[in-house]
Order: sequence, then structure tokens, then C-alpha cells
Amino acid sequence: MATAGAVKTDQTVLSKLDQLLFKIETLLCLIGGLAVFSLMILAVVSVSGRHLFNQPLSGYVDWIEIIMPVIAFLGISYSQRTGGHIRMDILIMHLKGRPLWIVELISTIIILLLVILLLWGSWSHFLRSFDFAAPYWSRDSSVDIGLPLWPAKLMIPIAFFILGFRLILQIWGYVRAVIEGASQPAAVPLPEDAAAIAAAEAATVSD
Repeated sequence: MATAGAVKTDQTVLSKLDQLLFKIETLLCLIGGLAVFSLMILAVVSVSGRHLFNQPLSGYVDWIEIIMPVIAFLGISYSQRTGGHIRMDILIMHLKGRPLWIVELISTIIILLLVILLLWGSWSHFLRSFDFAAPYWSRDSSVDIGLPLWPAKLMIPIAFFILGFRLILQIWGYVRAVIEGASQPAAVPLPEDAAAIAAAEAATVSD
């Protein structure tokens, strides 16, 4: 696992693409955070309405159904860029140099293949919901107040597309690291020990 600061940058095309994509990922993460905040607001309104006016927010569960994919999926590429996803690195942490980058390259290729399958499946799922000829362009809707579901379903292939592009950049970075034998290649999350991660998290909190 690595922190955002553990991703090195340089003046190569790869690094510039990495930094550009990171800006997009950061924006998507912000949108996900705003979605979490909106759920908090909806909860306050619903609970307050139930206790004060005996009338909870209409379609509260429906809005949760729409917002949850935004919260769950828009931040996955950001986490991949920073090395934030949970993984078993008991063996990897003992590797250095080319052996480390080869293992990371193989695992990233496997992840990319899985993401491609998930992207294909989620896009097909979106297409089954979306229809220009239907009311609100939707063949299905939420149970309570009839919100169209296709916007929520569209968030998933968008997130997987961004993640796929991130994985391609990281594969590029690992291939470059294997060829050059670099100790700290750009555009990939560099491994850090527990002490370094704890220090970075403490600095974030103190800031």
C-alpha cells in the first residue's frame, strides 16, 4: 500500500498523462464525497420529517439506490493510483527492483483483464436500462417514486473505464521500470513500509 505522495513524477509523456488523469480521479473522488454528504442531508431531512411532522422524506430509499453507485465506484481509480486498495503484500514487500516490477506488472495485467470484463458487463447492464424512446429515457425505475435508474447504472462503466485507463498507464510504467531497472519509476504507486505509511497519515491529520 502506498500514499499519494509515493507516486513519483517526471517530465515523460507517461508521467504527464498520469498527472492529468489524477486530476480527473481527484474530481471524481470529490463528487463521491459530495454524494456522501448529500446522503447525510437526506437522512437528516427524513428523520426530522418523521419526528417533527410524522412525514419522512418521500423516496428516501430510492435516492439512496441512485446515489450509492456514485459513492462506491467513482473513487476506485483514485485509490488504484495511490495504492490504497487492500491487498496481500507479505511476499511482495520483500521484493525489490525488477522482480518487484515484474510481479506488479503481472498482477496489474490480470486486474485490467478483469476490469475489461466488468466494464463490458456493466455497460450491457446500462444499455438494458437506457432507452431514448422511453419516459425519462429509462426502461426501469425505482419502486417508490419512480426515479430512472440508468444514471446510477451509467456511473459504473464510467468508473471502470477510468480505472482501465489508469491500469494501462501503470502497466506502461511497470514495463518501463522492468526495461530500465529503475528503483523508483514514475506513475506507479511505490511500496512503503508501515512506518512510512503511518507517518504520512499522521502528517495528513496534522495538516
